[in-house]
Amino acid sequence: MGDTATRIGALRGKIGEEVRIQGWLYNRRSSGKLEFLLVRDGSGTVQCVAVNAELPEAVFAKCAAVTQESSVRVTGIVREDKRAPSGVELSLRDLEVVGPSVDFPITPKEHGPSFLLDQRHLWIRSPRQAAILKVRHSLVQACRDWLNRDGFILADAPIFTPSACEGTTTLFETQYFGEKAYLTQSGQLYNEATAMAFGKTYCFGPTFRAEKSKTRRHLIEFWMVEPEIAFATLEDVMALIERFVEGIVGRVLEERREELKVLERDPAPLEGVKAPFPRVSYDEAVRILKEKKGLPFEWGSDFGAADETALTEDYDRPFFVHGFPAAVKAFYMKRDPKDDRLSLSCDLLAPEGYGEIVGGGEREDSLDRLVGRIREHELPLEAFEWYLDLRRYGSVPHSGFGMGIERTLTWICGIEHLRETIPFPRMLNRLRP
Repeated sequence: MGDTATRIGALRGKIGEEVRIQGWLYNRRSSGKLEFLLVRDGSGTVQCVAVNAELPEAVFAKCAAVTQESSVRVTGIVREDKRAPSGVELSLRDLEVVGPSVDFPITPKEHGPSFLLDQRHLWIRSPRQAAILKVRHSLVQACRDWLNRDGFILADAPIFTPSACEGTTTLFETQYFGEKAYLTQSGQLYNEATAMAFGKTYCFGPTFRAEKSKTRRHLIEFWMVEPEIAFATLEDVMALIERFVEGIVGRVLEERREELKVLERDPAPLEGVKAPFPRVSYDEAVRILKEKKGLPFEWGSDFGAADETALTEDYDRPFFVHGFPAAVKAFYMKRDPKDDRLSLSCDLLAPEGYGEIVGGGEREDSLDRLVGRIREHELPLEAFEWYLDLRRYGSVPHSGFGMGIERTLTWICGIEHLRETIPFPRMLNRLRP
């Protein structure tokens, strides 16, 4: 960015001044001896008005010929315009085309999703996609700021791991200097180690699931924020999730009202995200699905997308389902001492049909019981010796959760598919761009 250039988002404070902006031509329209250039720079979009009678012939000719997505520098006078989204417009005085754009492939006509995903590197320039990614930026920052203020220490987990965290069927395997390694499914196990060092810790990074799924709720590569707390029970972690989700949704509403308008997202459901959240036992959820919703759901199964959607119909805010069967949860989840069939686990489901955005629970803190769980799941005990050390040397009750950024963002933005919530989505049949 040049030293003398002004960001479009700062133009409100420059009314009456001559400024230079630099960005890309989003659109151009002509009206006789006027040219209206819409220029964007990432901080905003402003209309630049070129009047033939006020400009040298060569400058006006450039304004009449500049093409969609050409990069430009515009010099002009900032004028107040209350009709404009930015509150200002620019009376153009000069135009420099920095880099021409010829036959930009994404035109104002309708394009199919496959074409747009092929052009994802260009599609993110569009107002809707840019709005989603700006909301994502605020959501990510809100997560970090909330946890940092609450006394959590960021200790990121490795992406290469020697063993599975949540079963072996959805792992990406790779070679690591002569031995097998896997791309992480979760930073959870490593979080438990750092929680024993710091008390309250979290990791925040990409995770990978080799699931052969084409649903709108699945990505192969996605981002998770995963806090972990020592000396904490399931009840403690549900209380943490409530405060956390209320806080980050509130932050997004503070910062991104304009972007939510672009997305035509009604903010009212988000404004109602206030703790405490309703709590439903797994047993009660099964009864609701079978008796009230008429779905053929069997006790002991995990919820599918249709089941989660049906459950959310009765709630206007996020709600917990807790006490899942141990058989559908990971080996490290602690069993309910009142019913060994159940785990001390919870999922937080978002309303409006969006389903699970958070999964969490209490971890098994007994060495003997954890060894038994690893054997039950037929996992290699030697790969978890370091993890078992956490139970050998000062074990404590501890709990945590993982929140998927893309699923949460899909709900907050009120959009249909996860593929729009990450800059460059990785899906079952998509590795490019």
